[in-house]
Amino acid sequence: MELRIFTEPQQGASYETLLRVAKAAEELRFGAFFRSDHYLRMGSADGLPGPTDAWITLAGLARETSRIRLGTLMTAGTFRLPGVLAIQVAQVDQMSGGRVELGLGAGWFEEEHKAYGIPFPAERMARLEEQLAIVTGLWATETGHRFDYAGHHYQLENSPALPKPAQAKVPVLIGGHGARRTPRLAARYADEFNMPFASVADSARQFARVREAAAEGGRRAGELVYSNALVVCVGKDDAEVARRAAAIGRDVDELKANGLAGSPAEVVDKLGTYEAIGSSRAYLQVLDLDDLDHLELISTQVQSQLG
Repeated sequence: MELRIFTEPQQGASYETLLRVAKAAEELRFGAFFRSDHYLRMGSADGLPGPTDAWITLAGLARETSRIRLGTLMTAGTFRLPGVLAIQVAQVDQMSGGRVELGLGAGWFEEEHKAYGIPFPAERMARLEEQLAIVTGLWATETGHRFDYAGHHYQLENSPALPKPAQAKVPVLIGGHGARRTPRLAARYADEFNMPFASVADSARQFARVREAAAEGGRRAGELVYSNALVVCVGKDDAEVARRAAAIGRDVDELKANGLAGSPAEVVDKLGTYEAIGSSRAYLQVLDLDDLDHLELISTQVQSQLG
């Protein structure tokens, strides 16, 4: 089970804070640093000093880190035109030396669209399907050839399909709870399927749907990586767990029921239940970005116990 760090900067984080976390994650040998793609805080957080853009952040981190992989859970399809997104991700991949992964979703948080004047169209899943076809199609087009796309929502004519990413193929992540369309899109376009904030039972059901959709599409289900995103709150003892839960405004029992919380041994055991259903990566949602000791504890006493 590979552990990756997943942050929610819209809740309140500067670029400097994200850089500290990313560098700590790299030094502690976590597999990747991922961030959400939101422009408005949620819940009771103050969101200060204000939002940071996901791909501008990752461009900066690409130049200030050397090993750790970088990506989004999930880039909102409503924020960027697909041709522009393909250019942005390819450029950041070049800047990182080939360490970028693209999580792409339909976009769902209507309030942030209203707050920043971003259109919030209907048929977002239909748009997402075209976006996936365009982004992956542009990258797959051989240099010197042209790419055309005639969709309902997007049309591209005579595109040079440049620039190319540093990687031969940028991994694409698709995720979500949808029972029909989401598994079909994952089976067609994704290298990884991510199940966010879900129980073992719900994850197992959704993984099975993705595997079935892959088989129906003529693809081996084992070609995809299956992963989970879960909030994390680990402590050496009960008092430390309670302190960390209070710092993020959460209840310990709720965190243990719905996330990865408790002692290192408890968290290792919980991760094992996800691994048993085929999950091979966990994106640890770290909500207190000033508590770097938390990352060190997870690295030395949780990650060290995983195969």
